[in-house]
Amino acid sequence: MHSHESHEHDHGSHHQGHVAELPRDTEGLPDAQETELVELADGAEYELDIIPVKKRIGDATVRMLTYNGSVPGPTLKVPQEATITVHVTNRGDLDATVHWHGLRLENRYDGTHETQAPIPVGETFTYQVSVPDPGAFWYHPHIREDYGQEMGLYGNILVTPSEPDYWPPPNRELAMTLDDILIEDGQIAPFREEETTHVAMGRFGNVMLIAGEPDLELDAKRGEVVRFYFTNTANTRVFNVTVPGAEMKLVGADAGHYEREELVKEVLLAPSERVVVDVHFPQAGELELEHRTPERSYRLARVNVSDEPPNQSFADGFRELRTNPDMVEQRLRVEPYLKAPPDKTLSFVAEMDMGVPEGVEVVYVCPMHPEVVSAEPGSCPKCGMKLLAQAAEEITYVCPMHPEVTSNKPDNCPKCGMKLLPESMVAAGAGHGHEEHKGHDHHGHGHDEGAQEEHGGHGHHGHHGHGHHHHGEPDHAHDPAQGIEWEDDMVEVNRMTTPANMRWKLVDRDTGAENAQIDWTFRVGDQVKLRLVNEMDSDHPMPHPFHVHGAGRFLILARNDVVEPNLVWKDTVLVRTGETVDILLDVTNPGRWMAHCHIAEHHESGMMFSFNVE
Repeated sequence: MHSHESHEHDHGSHHQGHVAELPRDTEGLPDAQETELVELADGAEYELDIIPVKKRIGDATVRMLTYNGSVPGPTLKVPQEATITVHVTNRGDLDATVHWHGLRLENRYDGTHETQAPIPVGETFTYQVSVPDPGAFWYHPHIREDYGQEMGLYGNILVTPSEPDYWPPPNRELAMTLDDILIEDGQIAPFREEETTHVAMGRFGNVMLIAGEPDLELDAKRGEVVRFYFTNTANTRVFNVTVPGAEMKLVGADAGHYEREELVKEVLLAPSERVVVDVHFPQAGELELEHRTPERSYRLARVNVSDEPPNQSFADGFRELRTNPDMVEQRLRVEPYLKAPPDKTLSFVAEMDMGVPEGVEVVYVCPMHPEVVSAEPGSCPKCGMKLLAQAAEEITYVCPMHPEVTSNKPDNCPKCGMKLLPESMVAAGAGHGHEEHKGHDHHGHGHDEGAQEEHGGHGHHGHHGHGHHHHGEPDHAHDPAQGIEWEDDMVEVNRMTTPANMRWKLVDRDTGAENAQIDWTFRVGDQVKLRLVNEMDSDHPMPHPFHVHGAGRFLILARNDVVEPNLVWKDTVLVRTGETVDILLDVTNPGRWMAHCHIAEHHESGMMFSFNVE
């Protein structure tokens, strides 16, 4: 895409010699198909094939991997309590499994390396998929998840509730995946065959995809209520979704409905989380469904609202904010656990070793804040990240306002008085580091510069679904970052990180055991209070979406000792930078189950463990 990007990639693999890459050629591949909605009754059988296709994304035609030829794969609509049989045939590039995310199914069908032998290319594996809970779930790979998900291997499962009035009535409903993809020089940026890259922050994309498309157009009618089941299928990006000009009601999340329905301005989804919102379109016109960060907004889709009214109006029902008795009962049930000590405590920690240049004087620089330079090793005072060693003579300082003013010291500009910044930081601001995200404009995503100015730093985050308003912090939205990495702020360093130089750890605070060495055993019926501590004393503090496989489901009890004000059953929780979250796991399913960070590159680098349920 940019010569600077290509240079950075070469730099990232410069010391690797010849690096085998996974295929990107599109020759001879079929075109991607539209995503199908497939309704399956209890006992039904279904064929799911992993196959490569070519797909047009903006100006690029890229090779992607799909379930049944579409990105996302087929949306499977299944009644609650049903069991379906899914025959998965692997015609892809690598050994595969399919994980049925959020479903409390039989352990041997969970789709991990712990529960089955991988499916070799050309072979088939049969899953019995049970769906005990209502809501939106999804399926995706659990081997080289970083590669498979980025290439398009994801699809939704919508479980229709047994109770007819479980959800408030909409005019219709839509399943929408939220994703991003990194495209360079007309291709999906390369993946190494033998190891994962972008391990520090995860692999951010430069093109946004909603329902697999960069320029989605939706139609609605004036007065219509549309239910959106949003699923974040991105490797690492957190999405904050809003529809200015429409009204939005939060009704559910990962595995069911909320204790109380709420009118919200936007909803936050970390990787693998789902949110269920009803959107009312009160006026005709053209609206935009946006991903909005503190710095800017990205258009995800246009919504053309016609002046034609729907056949039936659910506007009155939309304005009713229901309280759900089953979740009120859970509120009473969890009360004794709020002040109880945790049964287990997990810390989230990073270890980073990028090496030290030999034979030269070195300084230590923050990759995310290159203006932070120290003569000694340490941590960045702005973000807590480990300072990385760099040869001192390599640093040239430049005035961002007057680039002709340079120095070998971090002085002030004699023309305007501004602090001189490292040349790499100034170049990144004008080039690869931010330009790759401006690339959204060419795919119908970013607003024009005027609109960016209008929305930039808006800070009006109202309620965040299971983000801001669950924190119980009224001013949290005005924190510039909100404990979230919204973009890749250290593109070149991130690209160079692999499991060899960047290690993500889950640490059992009681025993000191790390990742796969953690050895927990629970029993069916146990209520396990887990405390999740995202350590600031870490080489790279950042948010982590923590996911527990189908051993049970959990309720969020508190964040930073603030009681969660609105309960919903969850399988994934975002633990923001420096945050402590208490959850209560309701253990219902025997077997050997995984728990891990759902940033795909962190998972692939070992930030996971398995536990037993008897």
